[in-house]
Amino acid sequence: MAGERSWEESYPVTYFRGEVGGLKPLPEDSDNRDEDALISLDAILPDDLLEKVLSFLPIASIIRSSSVCRRWYDAVRSGRYSWTKMSPQKPWYFMFTCSDDAVSGYAYDPSLRKWYSFDLPCIEKSNWSASSSCGLVCFMDGDNRSRIFVCNPITRDWKRLHDAPGERAPDYSALAMSVDRRTHGYTVAVAKCKQVPQDYYQWDFSVHIYESEARSWVTPFTEVLVGWRGGDECVICNGVLYCLVYSTAVLRNVESRHCLVMYDLSARPSRTSLMQMAISVPCSLTCGRLMNLRDRLVMVGGIGKHDRPGIIKGIGIWELHRRKEWREVARMPHKFFQGFGEFDDVFASSGADDLIYIQSFGSPTLLTFDMAQKLWKWSTKSPVTKRFPLQLFTGFCFEPRLEVAS
Repeated sequence: MAGERSWEESYPVTYFRGEVGGLKPLPEDSDNRDEDALISLDAILPDDLLEKVLSFLPIASIIRSSSVCRRWYDAVRSGRYSWTKMSPQKPWYFMFTCSDDAVSGYAYDPSLRKWYSFDLPCIEKSNWSASSSCGLVCFMDGDNRSRIFVCNPITRDWKRLHDAPGERAPDYSALAMSVDRRTHGYTVAVAKCKQVPQDYYQWDFSVHIYESEARSWVTPFTEVLVGWRGGDECVICNGVLYCLVYSTAVLRNVESRHCLVMYDLSARPSRTSLMQMAISVPCSLTCGRLMNLRDRLVMVGGIGKHDRPGIIKGIGIWELHRRKEWREVARMPHKFFQGFGEFDDVFASSGADDLIYIQSFGSPTLLTFDMAQKLWKWSTKSPVTKRFPLQLFTGFCFEPRLEVAS
């Protein structure tokens, strides 16, 4: 877009290519009396202290600093130990429009309140599912739901995993990822669900797990759900896989349209039915989304009207306590709910750390909610413009980090 600086132009070190010019040496015949005055503090600063100083900057500033000189470029590229000790970075939000073109869009940095032109490696279309954790993002294709990639969007490091097992092109599938912050090993979970042929009462539900250390998939759990089906939403929190399941409206005395089921990844395999410990959601929801915020399970969803549950009257945020009850954290104030303008009851939400992002599918407007401060705030105006009435937008958030790799 004219007038916007691309991510590559602003931060060439993200590609870790090219050379950055070094400092010019002083002439040999320079006056010795002025020599002390011409010595840069950077010249006598040890590498570990330089990296320590840089680690206190926002990550966009760290990357920009690599263009100062060759030494700083090398520090940014190779200072992996320092980056593990860097100051906490607020999660970024990547927003893009739904299309069949290459996936590119804009990333929002809440620390500097800036948008950057941004493109993602390894994925081909905008209908891919995404899940992020500790600097890595996992993508699953939207066609057969078996091709899976893991990447660091900042460094553009990526790899393709072995195809996920289970049903090809299931009716529903959900993707979750969890990264160990100490070892940077990661776990990927895929939950697949397919209707039993000619039987709307029963749905085959299976969980497939990939461990980066073992570099292989296992299928520790399969079950036939009766009157319930899986969906497209799950998350890993404290070693437990949580999934939203949906009533098929064929069972009597079912008040809730949604339930939360859980599967302990450390206790696999298990023969316990998922529905035995199912937790009802607090109200009729639309666009329910699960998030791991600092090892707290948080759910964001549209609150349906009593007489028309498919139409929402607001958006709420809840936190799960002791794996058994929901506690309301906040409800979106009406002025923000109206502020989306073209709000059409369908929205995207994503979160990490203490920050939650919410946007309407029909608008590039982005709203943030800070869980720690209980503060709602609009982002800086998105550079994306709506070009036609039915244009749709979506996105996801991720932590910007330099030290993690796929």
